[in-house]
Amino acid sequence: MRAAFTQVMEAAADRRDWAASLRRVFCSGEALTGADARRWSELTSRSGQAPVPLHNLYGPTEAAVDVTYFPYEGAAELAVPIGRPVWNTGLHVLDPFLRPVPDGVPGELYLAGVQLARGYHDRPGLTAERFVADPFGAPGERMYRTGDLVRRRADGAVEYLGRTDRQVKIRGNRVELGEIEAPWRACRASPAPPWSSATAPSSATRSRPPAPPPPTPTPCTPRSPTRCRATMVPSAVLALAELPLTPSGKLDQNALPAPDVTARAGGRAPPRRA
Repeated sequence: MRAAFTQVMEAAADRRDWAASLRRVFCSGEALTGADARRWSELTSRSGQAPVPLHNLYGPTEAAVDVTYFPYEGAAELAVPIGRPVWNTGLHVLDPFLRPVPDGVPGELYLAGVQLARGYHDRPGLTAERFVADPFGAPGERMYRTGDLVRRRADGAVEYLGRTDRQVKIRGNRVELGEIEAPWRACRASPAPPWSSATAPSSATRSRPPAPPPPTPTPCTPRSPTRCRATMVPSAVLALAELPLTPSGKLDQNALPAPDVTARAGGRAPPRRA
């Protein structure tokens, strides 16, 4: 929705004052990329005015609804952080044993506060799984387990990395598939906004951008050392005319076709122990 709104504004080149009445804009419900945020600043400052302030919000329905905020400040980052907690809300970045992780280390996001839902209607099992006891609060208080993988920066702002159920291990290296998708989305080599998805149904990681990548590594391709570690470079790339969507308009991961991955010739055999 945000990208579509931006495209409409780009087409209205003759109406440079369309943003004159805006005081601030809030983005919520989907990840805000750095490219989209920068483009928004450019569009809203075409008339010589200062850019309209853009705030990135985050929050699941179970926490009714936005629980973090971050004012975009023009940084050249791939994704705008989801920010800091709003008033009366607690954020915890925890490991699988509910222990806080250090700044800069990925962990699962847990929410606490009076705005949490009581649970899921007529689904006690799911309620018990997602609404857990809060070890940092008073007796009887609960946290909501979001299933979102995040990382807290040194300044306290939280960065969204992806879903914990999309974290995989490849040759012993823990990889978040969203980190593979981000370089594709940041690439502006094609006229259309890139949309990609990385999946790992087996030991191989596969990335699916909407168009084939350039034949040689460039600064905007995932194969560039500045974009992806060697363990995160896709083993196969499949171009699709369009990506399958769920009825709600989100990417349907399960409906993505599997590319034909064939073993490469050559290489060396693993060393043998005597």
